[in-house]
Amino acid sequence: MTKTEKYEIFVDEERKGMRLDLVLSFFLPEISRSYIQKLIEEGNVALDGKACTSKKEKVKAGAVIEIAVPEPEEPEVLPQNIPLDIVYEDEDVLVVNKPRGLVVHPAPGNPDGTLVNAVLYHCAGRLSTINGVIRPGIVHRIDKDTSGLLMIAKNDKAHASLAGQLEVHSITRKYRAIVYNNFADDEGTVDAPIGRDPKNRLRQAVVPDGRRAVTHYKVLERLGRFTYIEAQLETGRTHQIRVHRAYIHHPLLGDAVYGPVKNNLGAEGQMLHAGVLGFNHPSTGEYMEFSVEPPEEFMKVLAKLRSTK
Repeated sequence: MTKTEKYEIFVDEERKGMRLDLVLSFFLPEISRSYIQKLIEEGNVALDGKACTSKKEKVKAGAVIEIAVPEPEEPEVLPQNIPLDIVYEDEDVLVVNKPRGLVVHPAPGNPDGTLVNAVLYHCAGRLSTINGVIRPGIVHRIDKDTSGLLMIAKNDKAHASLAGQLEVHSITRKYRAIVYNNFADDEGTVDAPIGRDPKNRLRQAVVPDGRRAVTHYKVLERLGRFTYIEAQLETGRTHQIRVHRAYIHHPLLGDAVYGPVKNNLGAEGQMLHAGVLGFNHPSTGEYMEFSVEPPEEFMKVLAKLRSTK
């Protein structure tokens, strides 16, 4: 019997008047828009307690949206010849530079075309089995609309080593981000626990009973009402950088879930890039560190801000 995940969303002022399917797409970016529309049409969505089967229904501020998302049955995840930007590879580890917009692993309504499908093809199936058939080799993940570096384990021994390093916070993970507003200081740390947002179960939030989350940051460039920063993860909670930036009133540019819905800078998706990744090699113990520059679309937004500050 297929399990179902149920979520509840409270519509805020910024999203009033928007289409129902668009609002749900903001909060469920890993699920395809067409599948969200299918869930609506099949009666899996309620608006203020009443079933709503119109994807074009406009929502009001204060409305409550409930959605039931069936968990996918264990699918057969097939290799697909999708281009990969490979930064490093040996018998144990693969490091790739993931483009913005690519989902890491299959999800409801998004069964293929993911990074996992691409890695299965490239590695001819030689990946760790620890995370099962949907996420073979995946040690950590970054959001669909976040670009940058990911490490992938090609065998179970490597996976156990890398996962252990994540557990003790010894892996280096530095991100570049463009955020709203200027900072009073040049650097700082946010140490605030993260868990499910009680008002919107599709979001994370700083909550008293959450898991400890620590993010260090420093200012790279001040750009008028925006700031270009580097953020370094000490812990790795879901949406950690996005939640912590919003918590201190510096939401990410383009992050329609935790910040302003609209922007006039052409930012599609949050301006967040995993630029530096470092770890001890699972077999040799040697520390290895990799870095990649933000993608073209990120740099275009940055250039636009530099030209108008």
